[in-house]
Amino acid sequence: MKGIGRHSPRWYTRAMKPAIFFAALVLAGPAFGQPELTSKLRARVEQEMQAQSIVGLSMAVARDGNLVASESFGFQDREQAIPASQRTMYRWASVSKPLTAVVTMQLVNEGRLDPDADVRTLVPEFPQKPWAITSRQLLCHQGGIVHYTNGKVVRTQREYDSPNPFKDVILALDTFKESPLVCEPGTKYSYTTHGYILLGAVAERAAKRPFAELIQSRISTPCGMTTLRPDYQWEEIPNRAVGYRKNAAGEVVPSTNTDVSWKLAGGGFISTADDMARFGIGLVSGKLLDDSTRQQMWTRQRTRDGEATDYGLGFRIASLNGARLIEHSGAQEKAATHLMLLPDQCIVVAVLCNTEGTRLGALTRDLITIASDAASDPK
Repeated sequence: MKGIGRHSPRWYTRAMKPAIFFAALVLAGPAFGQPELTSKLRARVEQEMQAQSIVGLSMAVARDGNLVASESFGFQDREQAIPASQRTMYRWASVSKPLTAVVTMQLVNEGRLDPDADVRTLVPEFPQKPWAITSRQLLCHQGGIVHYTNGKVVRTQREYDSPNPFKDVILALDTFKESPLVCEPGTKYSYTTHGYILLGAVAERAAKRPFAELIQSRISTPCGMTTLRPDYQWEEIPNRAVGYRKNAAGEVVPSTNTDVSWKLAGGGFISTADDMARFGIGLVSGKLLDDSTRQQMWTRQRTRDGEATDYGLGFRIASLNGARLIEHSGAQEKAATHLMLLPDQCIVVAVLCNTEGTRLGALTRDLITIASDAASDPK
């Protein structure tokens, strides 16, 4: 990386030499036994880095329960010339929702949570609405809870003793709980981060344990994830990526350090790309959920009138060349993310970047196609 510090802070990707994109490259074992896989992955990411002016990006690929490729490109901190690496911590944004969904379904399987009961049974702090709302409806975004701009968001006006009150998932309900519903539950798919905040509160009450601890004990520990944690802005988190965005002039500039503690269950976690891939491994391997539960979660849900949606219970359902594809994306200040699974081939791809507004869907789909093709190549 000699000379990297000479570049102006206003640097963005098209101004850099291709070699700079590969600031940190780590391969965890052979790339499915095919040396050409690595160059294909590199070339596709380099193309996207240039096309979207991405400052820093890390990706990880896994197959058959093993991490087989882990690469980082660009910068964790452009101004300080710190390259992105295997250790860089990125916000998960909405890929946090599958974490919440998994824990919820684990509690359902244990008989500790009735998915079809009124959520107020466990969380009476949530005000009564014209209709009851169930955890199942929250899981598939049919609970009628407001998102950000699809209805009026009413914030509870009160004072708090703590400087960071919304670390408490029950108090976090104050950010939206008085808002009117956008539709009758069960009648319409309406994506909502607020609905998952409520779901996190339900899971915490069902388990009788703080929500963040549920994620640690039920997902991080069994999957061997050592870096996954809440992205609390008041804590010093080593290797946390600086975020970037495009301003009105099209320049890539540092983003804001927006607090996301209030939406932990819907978009508040942070980790390395490798650990997001390990979460995917836990999903496809059956380590986190049994086959029957995964089938439920990876089945398109229907509204009350029978209309099918593209969302299951915590995951989007799609296909790739006829194969079942399970995914979730994330977008918020400082980050864009995508987790994609081909469960029938036991292939996982996780892509995380620190440039908000980046669209990672096409890139991630191409990367998982490259991995799938390499896995099926008889050579």
